[in-house]
Amino acid sequence: MAEVLGITASVIAVIDLSAKVASRCSEYYANVKNARDDIERLQREAQGLKATLERVHSLCDGPNSVRLQDSQSLRKGVEDCQKQLAQLEAKLEPRTTNKLMRRYGIRALRWPLKSNEVDGIMKKLGKCKDNISFSLQVDQEVQILNIHQKIVLDKLRSADNAAFDSHDEEHNARCYQGTRAELLRQIYSWASDRGSERIFWLNGMAGTGKSTISRTVAQNFADKGELGASFFFKRGEGDRGHAGMLFATIATQLVQKLPSLAPHVQNTIETDPGISGKALKQQFDALVLQPLGKIRTDRQKSSSIVVVVDALDECDREEDVRTIIRLFSQVKHITSAQLKFFLTSRPELPIRLGFEDIRGKYERLVLHQIPEPIVKEDISSFLEHELAIIREDYNKSVTQNRQLPADWPGHTTVQSLVGMAIPLFIFATTVCRFINDRKCGQPKDQLAKVLKYESRSQASKLDATYLPVLDQLLVGVTISERRGLVEDFQQVVGSIVILASPLSATFLDRLLGVPEGTVDSRIDLLHSVLSIPSRPDHPIRLLHLSFRDFLVDTEKRETNPFWVDEKDAHNKLATRCLNHLSTSKNLKKDICNLRIPERPRADVDKQTIDSHLPFDIQYACQYWVYHLKESGSIIYDDDQVHNFLKCHFLHWLESLSFIGRLRESIGMVDSLMAIIDPIKSSQISRFLYDAKRFIFSYYSIADSSPLQLYSSALTFAPKKSIIRNTFQNYIPDWILQKPNTDLEWNAVLQTLEGHSGTVNSVAFSPDSKLLASASSDETVKVWDAATGTLQQTLEGHSGGVRSLLASASSDKTVKVWDAATGTLQQTLAVDSYISTLSFDITNSILITDIGRFKLSGTTNLPLPISSGEISSKSHRKGLGVSGSWVLWNSQNLLWLPPDFRTSTFVISHTGSALAIGCQSGKVFIIRINILHVNILE
Repeated sequence: MAEVLGITASVIAVIDLSAKVASRCSEYYANVKNARDDIERLQREAQGLKATLERVHSLCDGPNSVRLQDSQSLRKGVEDCQKQLAQLEAKLEPRTTNKLMRRYGIRALRWPLKSNEVDGIMKKLGKCKDNISFSLQVDQEVQILNIHQKIVLDKLRSADNAAFDSHDEEHNARCYQGTRAELLRQIYSWASDRGSERIFWLNGMAGTGKSTISRTVAQNFADKGELGASFFFKRGEGDRGHAGMLFATIATQLVQKLPSLAPHVQNTIETDPGISGKALKQQFDALVLQPLGKIRTDRQKSSSIVVVVDALDECDREEDVRTIIRLFSQVKHITSAQLKFFLTSRPELPIRLGFEDIRGKYERLVLHQIPEPIVKEDISSFLEHELAIIREDYNKSVTQNRQLPADWPGHTTVQSLVGMAIPLFIFATTVCRFINDRKCGQPKDQLAKVLKYESRSQASKLDATYLPVLDQLLVGVTISERRGLVEDFQQVVGSIVILASPLSATFLDRLLGVPEGTVDSRIDLLHSVLSIPSRPDHPIRLLHLSFRDFLVDTEKRETNPFWVDEKDAHNKLATRCLNHLSTSKNLKKDICNLRIPERPRADVDKQTIDSHLPFDIQYACQYWVYHLKESGSIIYDDDQVHNFLKCHFLHWLESLSFIGRLRESIGMVDSLMAIIDPIKSSQISRFLYDAKRFIFSYYSIADSSPLQLYSSALTFAPKKSIIRNTFQNYIPDWILQKPNTDLEWNAVLQTLEGHSGTVNSVAFSPDSKLLASASSDETVKVWDAATGTLQQTLEGHSGGVRSLLASASSDKTVKVWDAATGTLQQTLAVDSYISTLSFDITNSILITDIGRFKLSGTTNLPLPISSGEISSKSHRKGLGVSGSWVLWNSQNLLWLPPDFRTSTFVISHTGSALAIGCQSGKVFIIRINILHVNILE
């Protein structure tokens, strides 16, 4: 700031000098007749310089003043200007030449400069002014570029409240001073050791304090300037409950820590605006790995940059967890920055397998294996500290005769609580919240309620943690009242613990269809287990996932009166979602009242969307299928689901589009198709098939302009489309003549785009869920065959890839890949080109067009166990392709237009689908009704 003030002082001095020079020129102009042109020129230059410096002065007083301290060219321009003007002012100081005239006070002015001197001064002053103006222009352009960069980076979707210092995490516990000392020392030592592994895995069973430790180390790293990013997974918290936003969130925070990353991340977003919705490996490579590889830092001087990822076990997809661990392990190849990852989780099987995948390239510490005396001491310190605060706060609020003794609750009582807690820190924190909850009673009475459970034989430590909180709800109620109270609890709290994303009391009231204020009244006494905000429009959250575990544990069905039947709770919530959405005012055409069919979704601000689609409606749109699937229910013709879709399918898609979730509709339709009643579902089965084709065909336009669902999509859908015929009344009246469309959907299910070269080979996985495509662009891409989303891009060949799943390239190598993780397993050198290859059923024999080979651990292709050309084009039975035709049992079945003709193809393992790779770089999937083909024969 001192430097900015220095520039400001210099600018003020130059303005003052400019004014003096201009004033001197005016004086000379009035008294000197023979140099007026030179005087006038110099006066104009001084006035122009003054105007320029006044502009600089206004910037010094403005919001961007701090930026001026970095402008060396501006500083030099101002200093040069000050020097030139000071010299000029000295030359223009009036002098009289006659002593007698001076004696009588008469001044005879004489212009002191010759014309060539004026020319030189004008040139110097003009250069100073130009330098200053140029500096301001450059600074303005830099600001514009930074604004553009910020606008682009803001387009990168990240998970709200996932960082350790977010508002949601603000009041959650950190390690009490003096506790966990040795554990924290180990973590900080790992972080600072340049020779240590890049990953540290802290694992422990539920309630052992993992998240508290994560928040503590994240704060410590942040204070030291070593925190790169943090992401706290939390099941049931929207984007915090899955991995889809993990890498975008990490990248967003890393850019703040390492600004040199910004242009590289910006370039990624501009090249691929939808990167945050792509496969995890693509996101990690494009947003984290590649940008880090393009920056330069002094590794010897720079400290480690740590990314903290908490509660990995709360990520909703097990396969994503393994992928995350594998991707994090790849940072060991980055030399520009010492990036490390601190991970915490329960020791669940998928996570253990994920760490097995990276073959021990990590450091580990197991919380529940820490010696009991250390844990006991830490919990004791925590309880003594928290109970002392409770005692002091209580005594301040009551009269002296009600105050607790100075030694309350006493050493013996604290040790009893410690014995009940070990090894669960969550017990200690929950008990302290319970004792401090004045709505439930005085601290002394609350403590007594907890201690009643000390002598009970507990099947689980969680019983002692949560039963004191819940049992108080039943105190003083009759048997009949008890039944109603438990039902109310299961309706409200049972819904809260299974929500896919948290809702406020207000929105949960609406979703459950109960009077306003019902939810608040049901949870008044549960502040020790729920995070209940003071405002009714803020979401209610679980304080710890173990409370959910306790309520839905099937082994406690007979012993826990508050047991929540998880499947039944999901079923009731799915029903409530559908009832809520079926109200005409909640879902309807043009829900945001745009009235303009072509208006892009991007032009509609979030406030408008939220006002027409409040969070209870948004929640129901996003998660009714999830709750239905989790309930274990089946659907059939003319049931609630079928009737809802027949009435509101397009309204539902429109709403999903407005809230940016239309892509998820494909997976939701797939989920519905998976729970169809096998006997009573002919109508809804056809409806859902047609719905999926409809979404695939018009996803792009519906995602960008939602109201085009009712105009373009319905108009161009096939004449016999169930969706078109069900909702044809929504086609706008201004379409007087509809185009002559096909009767049925054509055989092309999807077009997969992503390769930049010819697709040479395609192959299905054994379960037909994945499709791999090999291209002359030197990559292999793995796709989700159901949704068409890219799962992996496998790179490593230096020539075009000719075949796969082991992939053969024109660089005369064969690479064997792990399709699940995308990792390269083996590279085999060959002497000639291989055009086609596949594995046998055991995955140990490689079948190629030059022979069959048994795989080994070497890098050379082993000797063939048999030879002879094997052509992938020879399919005498079933499906095949020849030229412009799809064949069935060697007979022409389906003509392929020129754009659909194949450079390679593969048949699914079910024999009912073809994946066709084209020279355009596209891959088409065609599915055939085999039974119908057989009937035709």
